[in-house]
Amino acid sequence: MAGGRAGVADLRGPRLLKAVAKLSSAELKTALGREAGGLGFDCVGVTEPGAIAEAAKHFREFLDAGAHGDMAWLAADPERRADPRALWPAVRSVIMLGLNYGPDEDPLTLLESRTRGAISVYAQGDDYHDLIKKRLKALARWLVAASGCEVKVFVDTAAVMEKPLAQAAGLGWQGKHTNLVSREFGSWLFLGAIFTTLDLPRDDADIDHCGSCRACLDICPTAAFPAPYKLDARRCISYLTIENKGAIPHEFRKAIGNRIYGCDDCLAVCPWNKFAQTGHETKLAARDELREPRLSELARLDEAAFRALFSKSPVKRIGRDRFIRNVLIAIGNSNDAALAEVAERLLEDESPLVRGAAVWALSQLIGREEFSKRAASALRTESNETVRSEWRCA
Repeated sequence: MAGGRAGVADLRGPRLLKAVAKLSSAELKTALGREAGGLGFDCVGVTEPGAIAEAAKHFREFLDAGAHGDMAWLAADPERRADPRALWPAVRSVIMLGLNYGPDEDPLTLLESRTRGAISVYAQGDDYHDLIKKRLKALARWLVAASGCEVKVFVDTAAVMEKPLAQAAGLGWQGKHTNLVSREFGSWLFLGAIFTTLDLPRDDADIDHCGSCRACLDICPTAAFPAPYKLDARRCISYLTIENKGAIPHEFRKAIGNRIYGCDDCLAVCPWNKFAQTGHETKLAARDELREPRLSELARLDEAAFRALFSKSPVKRIGRDRFIRNVLIAIGNSNDAALAEVAERLLEDESPLVRGAAVWALSQLIGREEFSKRAASALRTESNETVRSEWRCA
């Protein structure tokens, strides 16, 4: 429904527009907060559509530097992303909502278990898009019924700059790692937005509380932050393991360690997490099988098994081949010679992307002389030039 006219029509159905006591804008906003809390949202704030001009400037600089990499959708029609009014001229207020997904253990601990895969906290449970969108729709229906306004609902699915808008609405501030930080929930907030034609009272924007801290910048394994508040996505492990469709560049492979989907380092190290709370939404809680899965077991996933394991998970969207690519990079970093057999088996995989990653993993786990013999044999039969290049480079 995000941004679609059909969604607005649904929300304004006659069953929802029964007589409701007339509320002032302040009363309506207070009632909105209560309703949002009842639906499971942990915080709510309101800002004006024109509140993110400075963020829009930084976004254009990000695009001009090419720091978005292959994420062409970010560069498409940037004016619509820079100002909510360009996306929907009728919008008068932006309602920002946050849902806490704080983990029940430190994500950095798993990085020491090199034969296990580290999946980003947000992807260990059900896909937050689906859950939050349903709740936003329910809240939007209530708002339309109470006021007769028009609305549009967004959950990371359209040209909306959620984090700057969330800061403008008082939910937190964008830290030096460019992610939202909350004094109450630390680094762990999912965001959703409701655009409305209502003129609701505004909340004060939050201010930067990072001070001189550099923890998030200094911990980044791939030096993805050229300066505070600036991200080069092309170096970010989340980008490399999720958005990147091809082989992972050689210069980043060792630094990726056992991270097989995303990276939480800059989030998890933030000192403000001392105030964080464990998320209360059971559907977003980590599934046991995704907390610290064995690399050896993940590497055996075929297409059907991959789709079954990651049903309802955001991991499913990258597909089996890219996921196994990530697993093989982690296997190559495991320092466990016993996993060489796993990499060797995947040298015969149908996917050139998987075969190429398997070559690198194997090169990290067996001796040079043995690997050279295998390379000489493989180059006589391998037809894919990218995979052949992996053999030669390794």
